[in-house]
Amino acid sequence: MSEKSNITVNQDGTVRGLSKRHVQMIAVGGTIGTGLFLGAGNSISKTGPSILVVYAVLGFFFFMMMRGIGELLYADPSQHTFVSFITKYVGNGAGYFAGWSYWIGLVFVGMAELTAVSTYVKFWFPNWPTWIIQVGFLIILTLVNLIAVKLFGEAEYWFAMIKIVAIIAMIVTGLILIFTGFKAPESGGNTIASFGNVFKNFELFPNGANMFFAAFPMVFFAFQGMEFIGITTAETENPRKVLPKAINTIILRILLFYLGAMMIIMSIINWHVIAQHPEESPFVMVFQLAGFKAAAFVINFVVLTSAASALNSSLYSAGRHFYQLATESNSHFMSQFSHISKNGVPASAIMLSSFLILLSPIINALPQIQSAFGFITSVSSNMYIIVYALTIWAHRKYRESLDYLPNGFKMPGYKLMNPLTLLFFFGIYVSLFFQSDSRASAIAAIIFTIIFGYISYKKFSNPQPQNLTVEK
Repeated sequence: MSEKSNITVNQDGTVRGLSKRHVQMIAVGGTIGTGLFLGAGNSISKTGPSILVVYAVLGFFFFMMMRGIGELLYADPSQHTFVSFITKYVGNGAGYFAGWSYWIGLVFVGMAELTAVSTYVKFWFPNWPTWIIQVGFLIILTLVNLIAVKLFGEAEYWFAMIKIVAIIAMIVTGLILIFTGFKAPESGGNTIASFGNVFKNFELFPNGANMFFAAFPMVFFAFQGMEFIGITTAETENPRKVLPKAINTIILRILLFYLGAMMIIMSIINWHVIAQHPEESPFVMVFQLAGFKAAAFVINFVVLTSAASALNSSLYSAGRHFYQLATESNSHFMSQFSHISKNGVPASAIMLSSFLILLSPIINALPQIQSAFGFITSVSSNMYIIVYALTIWAHRKYRESLDYLPNGFKMPGYKLMNPLTLLFFFGIYVSLFFQSDSRASAIAAIIFTIIFGYISYKKFSNPQPQNLTVEK
């Protein structure tokens, strides 16, 4: 029997074309963002070795969020987005608000990543017009998303593989330098490579408590997108078998890829030296100290594939979210986006999202609105915190509903961890006010939430959640 005939087709026409290896690698890729390769120096400059505490705390609560999302999707793996559970358990108004907010955020993320892609390509081809690079990449990745979900999964598999190889190569290189007693030159702080360098004269607030807490939102946005694995559930073979394993290994990936990489970097290079050049990639610095002259070229290739992966995922997610919005809408205009193509993908929703992302080259060509674009991107990123919080609240309401599966894939320590995770998101939002460059966008996101939240509430005459009963 052919492979195609073994693939399950959902009732709505979408195809469960993502295999176990696709999902596992997508989970890994969603954990590792471009920020790890390029933003690690900036993170370390904020608070030195105590950045490990920041990564550990954020990694733990992101894992708890993913366990909550995982429990919801395990109970109903037919859902295309985790946002649909907000509609189901919190109310139509909240779901409408979260769905549109998250989709808008995805479009702006796609725009930002498309801009990043052109920047990395111009590292090798500085004379190529930016708009040609952006249009070319967007067309290719849109076609990848339109042809078949399996092709999307294959692309993400190899994008993730490149990132994993780069991190493991850096860790192995670092371990060799540590165990051979490598001494960095003056440019590296004359440090003798040793794990002890991380904890020598350790301070929790070397640059003050304000800088320590300011590092939280920076690392938070590096982790942003981890929830993407939950959007693949409806198109995954055997989701109740694959999803729990993919989510449970998230904590191991955080320990290895983030904490492990940071430990290696600060064991080899004095963190004060890294803080003097926060814009430089510590990955490049480590490889160059090891004598790898082409390090900058290799890391540029890695971050290019990372940005392309994020753009690819944004297109996938935006298409599924807009499709979900269309299926929940009674609008004639929206109905044209509620169809699945013969290839088993929401083609119209993907193409609309791609068209809006295509505005990025136009925005980049108009210097007078570039700052506004950066501000709007920051606002949309801040909205993710609110959507995450609503998702955890939906998880709480699910536990109170008749849908609750006592033998499902449950969040550990639910009664304590659910409210603590909600409190964590509130704390992250508060931390946005510690820095002047994030304060304005945080205020704007609150204003957007109040206005659009009120509109969303008023849109539905009965915003009460359904299926509620006594808490389990």
